[in-house]
Amino acid sequence: MRTYYVSSSLGNDAHDGLSEQSAFASLGMVNALSLGPGDRVLLRRGDTFTDQYLHPRGSGAPDSPITIGAYGDADAPAPHIAANGSGVWQQDYRAPIGGSPHRNRGPVSTAVLLRDMAYVEVRDLEISNRRVDDTDGLRFNDLEVMDRTGVAVIAENAGTIRHVLLERLHVHDVDGNIYIKHMANGGIQVLAHMPEITAGPDANPAISRFDDIRITGCRVERTTRWGIAVGYTAWLNMIDHGARDERGAWTNTFDYGDGTIADETLETYGATNVRIDHNIVEDAGGDAITVMYALRPLVDHNISRRAARFIRSDIYTATANDRVAAAIWPWRCKDAVFEYNEAYDTLNADHGNGDGQAWDADFGDGTIYRHNYSSGNSGGTVMFCEAMAVRSEFVGNTAVNDHMGAIDIPKNPDAWVHGNTFLLADDCEPLRLDRATGAALIERNNFIRLSAVSHGKEEEQQQTKRATVWHPEGSDVRWRANIYVGFEGSPPEDREALSS
Repeated sequence: MRTYYVSSSLGNDAHDGLSEQSAFASLGMVNALSLGPGDRVLLRRGDTFTDQYLHPRGSGAPDSPITIGAYGDADAPAPHIAANGSGVWQQDYRAPIGGSPHRNRGPVSTAVLLRDMAYVEVRDLEISNRRVDDTDGLRFNDLEVMDRTGVAVIAENAGTIRHVLLERLHVHDVDGNIYIKHMANGGIQVLAHMPEITAGPDANPAISRFDDIRITGCRVERTTRWGIAVGYTAWLNMIDHGARDERGAWTNTFDYGDGTIADETLETYGATNVRIDHNIVEDAGGDAITVMYALRPLVDHNISRRAARFIRSDIYTATANDRVAAAIWPWRCKDAVFEYNEAYDTLNADHGNGDGQAWDADFGDGTIYRHNYSSGNSGGTVMFCEAMAVRSEFVGNTAVNDHMGAIDIPKNPDAWVHGNTFLLADDCEPLRLDRATGAALIERNNFIRLSAVSHGKEEEQQQTKRATVWHPEGSDVRWRANIYVGFEGSPPEDREALSS
């Protein structure tokens, strides 16, 4: 077990790096090492590693992880890795992963890359990856802009990657591609590829996946496209029953069945023991926090502000495909729990963003949102996204001044919304009416129009009451035992309604 010290201001690459007095000067010296259980890599606080990147190699052990962090004056700023487009590697899922514009291979610039590293902990670093010049001749919103990451965690050739901890990282100004979702493109991305060799005598039969991933106490600001994303995988072709052609090649078409996902499927091919907690994500170009292809992930005590910064029709112009982003949500997870999170001011539902909600139960099985708070989100409070989002529950949440529609049920079969309080802006209906084509049981909630309770006199409150559509065409909504304030009447079947 060794400790390696790195200081851009005091170090020298002729040193051995094994003490503060003999620190390395550059991160390249660390990249050349083969790290093992119990090894530590410490960067000096107050130092900046400009145009450098950290791509270490090796793995720790269950009781002896590799740790990467900081040393020096505790009052000095965290050591800053400013990649500025360096650290380019070739990402390749080796399988189709979805439609245009989301490519599955290509060059990526990553400031901190943990590739096939198990039992590793990274904490107390500042990380950025700015676009500092335009010598490629591309505008920032061109489709061919290179993908960039602050931190990328990749499972590829080592089977199950266990115990990756990212803690107290400040990741900011990652100028990635504004369109590309599923490459390592954003603040923090945790992704699984197919192994490099899948046929022949040297084939690796192990399934590349994650177990025990935690991202906690991080601050992620101005990253594109994603803020934090965990769990996207090339093995979706197995999870989602990808079709094959007559030669056995995947066709990039999938069968989601009835939307349900077996535990053993995600235990085999997906991510397990995932927790994303106590993070702040601000000004993400697209979505703030998403967990994907995970079994029982826990996403709690996070804050999103002003997500979907670039998801608007006058910026997201190279294609209209996937011009959608929400704040905090799952994709193809089983029994995901989102609790005690806050989402503020998700942007641009009024400028071409097809989503814009705080929360989105999306193509998952058994998603629960409980005890969360939202405010000012342009596309509403919560979406239950289409027929493959099943057994979704929204309970005990508070929404204040969200816009457009509190509850969004496009083609959803069984949304259950109960025990929530919705304080509605004037432009917010209880249902998002432009696509209320699904089914929902909506019971024991408070629907209160803010303008109706802001007046003191009874006659002024009466003047502010408005009509809404409780049963839009194509919907199957049951209202039961709700409180309605500021509306003309209530749903006719809600015989336990209280209204004023």
